[in-house]
Order: sequence, then structure tokens, then C-alpha cells
Amino acid sequence: MKQMRLTQRILSGSALGLLISVGLSVTNTYAEPYIAAQVGTGIGNMKLSGVQLTDFSPPGSMSDRSLASSVLGGFKLGYYFPRAKWFGLETEAYYMTPNIQQQPTTISVQTGAVLRGVGPVAGGTTTSVLSGDNFRVMTWVPVNFMFRYYKTRLQPYFGIGPGIFMATVTSGNPQFQSSQNSTRIGLNVKGGAEYYFTRHVTAFAEVKVNYARFDFSGNPNGGFGFKADYMPILMAVGLSYHF
Repeated sequence: MKQMRLTQRILSGSALGLLISVGLSVTNTYAEPYIAAQVGTGIGNMKLSGVQLTDFSPPGSMSDRSLASSVLGGFKLGYYFPRAKWFGLETEAYYMTPNIQQQPTTISVQTGAVLRGVGPVAGGTTTSVLSGDNFRVMTWVPVNFMFRYYKTRLQPYFGIGPGIFMATVTSGNPQFQSSQNSTRIGLNVKGGAEYYFTRHVTAFAEVKVNYARFDFSGNPNGGFGFKADYMPILMAVGLSYHF
């Protein structure tokens, strides 16, 4: 009886192992062009940091400006090579509106600094509550260099590539009607995993880190010129179709 139970356990374990092996293995060699839709949100470091007020000479400084959480929406197009299935190329684009929140903000200007169009100012440091501003960012990554482990249905991957970040700030203060634009080249880095339900249909989840240093020019409608680092941590999920 004991031997029979032991045999049953061995057979059950072997069957389970076989099912897992068959379920996870991907043995065919084929090219993989794909298209994907993605949605997500910011999960960390949602702020503009290293802010310099460029209308002053020398530049003034401003404390970090917190950004609101925002829905991310976009798409991806990619291709994995048949003779190097671990490597591929991908382009992606996505849009967010992480508005600048109303918040206490500290501004520092050197004594005697020259304000463009005005002249020397007294300078000093002041803290006050600034109204929030509308902030939107369109990101296009012309090429991500993609690296993956391809031998199982669940495939971890890593990608890195240059990004083009197009941002607009529109004043939330009803007394001003200012709008400022900045387009900068930066960096996109991401890592995630993709699961193959079939040869053609997959689902994925990934974390992205963006970096760009925006440069917004001042304008006569009340928008001060400033530079700031944008380096959000984003989470995205989606579905892909592999042709």
C-alpha cells in the first residue's frame, strides 16, 4: 500500500512537471513583429526638481514642485529578430497630464540679480502657496533596444532608448493666460515581464523611468522662464498582438 501511494505521488509529480514544462516552453523560431496598447500611471518621484528661474541673472531657484497622479495611455510597435530572439527593437508613445499641484513653494533669488525686462531686484528667499498649473507631457521613444529571456511563456525583459519629451505648462491662475512649451531629448529605461497566452496574444506589465530636463521660456503674460528635471517612475500594463 505504501509503495502504491509512493508510486502515485511520483506519477502525479511527474505529470505536474510535464504540464508545467509544456505550458511554459516556447520552442518555435520565428520573427515577432507586434503591436500593443498600454495604460498606466505614475508610481513614484512625481515632481519637477532642480528648478532654476532663468528670467533672473544669475538664475534663481525654486523648491521641487509636486505633480498629481495621472493616467498614462499609449501604444507600442516592436520586432524581435528570428536569429537573435533575445533582442528586438521597439518604438512607443504615451501621453500623461501630471498637473502641477497647488503647494507651498520656496523661491530664492540672489540680491542684485537682474530680472529680464525689469532690472536689478532686491533678492532674498520667500515661501508662499502657489496655484497649481496644468501640465501635460507627450513622450515618444523612437527606438527602445529590447532584451528578453524568450524560452518560457513568461518572459522578463529590459529596454532602454532615447526619448523625445514634449511638455506644455498652462497657468492655473485665472489672472494670467500664459502657456509655455518645451521639447527635449531624454532617456527612457524600463523593465517588465510578458506572458504568452498563445503564440499571438500576450499581456505585459512594466515599470518605466523617464528623464528629461525641460527648459520653458518666459513670456509677457506672466509665465516665468524655468528649467526643471522630470524623472517620473511609471507603471504600465497592456495587451499585445504578435504577428
